[in-house]
Amino acid sequence: MDKEKDKKFTYADAGVSIEHGNELVNRIKSATKKSHRAGVMGNIGGFGALFDLGSLNYQHPVLVSGTDGVGTKIKLAIDTNRHDTIGIDLVAMCVNDLIVQGAEPLFFLDYFASSKLDVDIAEAVIKGIATGCELSNCSLIGGETAEMPGMYADGDYDLAGFCVGVVEKEEIIDGSNVEENNVLIALSSSGCHSNGYSLVRKIIDDTNQDLKQLIDGRPLIDCLLEPTSLYVKTVLQLIKTVKINAIAHITGGGLTENIPRVIPDHLAAEIDLNSWTLPPVFQWLQEKGNIEQLELLKTFNCGAGLVICVNPNDSEECLRQLVDSEFNSWQIGKIIKRDDNGESVQYI
Repeated sequence: MDKEKDKKFTYADAGVSIEHGNELVNRIKSATKKSHRAGVMGNIGGFGALFDLGSLNYQHPVLVSGTDGVGTKIKLAIDTNRHDTIGIDLVAMCVNDLIVQGAEPLFFLDYFASSKLDVDIAEAVIKGIATGCELSNCSLIGGETAEMPGMYADGDYDLAGFCVGVVEKEEIIDGSNVEENNVLIALSSSGCHSNGYSLVRKIIDDTNQDLKQLIDGRPLIDCLLEPTSLYVKTVLQLIKTVKINAIAHITGGGLTENIPRVIPDHLAAEIDLNSWTLPPVFQWLQEKGNIEQLELLKTFNCGAGLVICVNPNDSEECLRQLVDSEFNSWQIGKIIKRDDNGESVQYI
């Protein structure tokens, strides 16, 4: 008898457990349902997620979509076995991109991929995603859990998020109204958010840093895994009362690369580096990594997670409105005319 020929193979033999996938769906159903808002039809588990746009009171709705991940911040979460907030990061990186154009996030889908599905870890991650959605009034209505043996190292996983929002056509914020002497107002970040972590990890590894060391009274790992700020509710409330000409989400590329994305090419941003104190985690990174200032400014948000551009006569009201928010806010600079050979962001 040819034993190899008679051997019966199963999907489980290949390292994929359909049962674990089903168990995960059952575990997260209640968490996802808590994030649901008006417009959601059905629950997770189907082939596609449904959303009734007609249930919202928009006259000329324009859909805005975005996708993002959290980069190698995931590796820190994996190495320290702390998975409960990385999902908030995933949501924040997507919804914060939508509000830049004035859009209200509607629904979110996630992609979770691993070599072998650990239901406990996946549950923690996805419950974090549901929390981020709930805090942003955005519904987690679907996603994909992929188990792919041989694609990832044991214990590793990856995440991607996909978000759709809506804005009235005449209320789209596109930067076209930005003018010289407009004021730039920053909203504080919670830390590194989800950018620059390949450099963060290199500094830690190459200089043998202890993740338990205290930075301004907190363990370093707590500072580094602090979830990305969710600016949705604050910004959506602000645009109801203040005319906003542009918003920049300060992600990969820092202040240097992100502000120019939302202002006309003939203008530049003048940033006053004396207008705020570099938060402790960035001071630590700069010191331990011997990072030059311009490199720091184009890699990290440096404490300014979102930058809003308003007319000069609206800046005082904008700052007044932000006093009651959870974020510190300050005038970080202004818009100036760009010289022919000048940089799109100038630091003073």
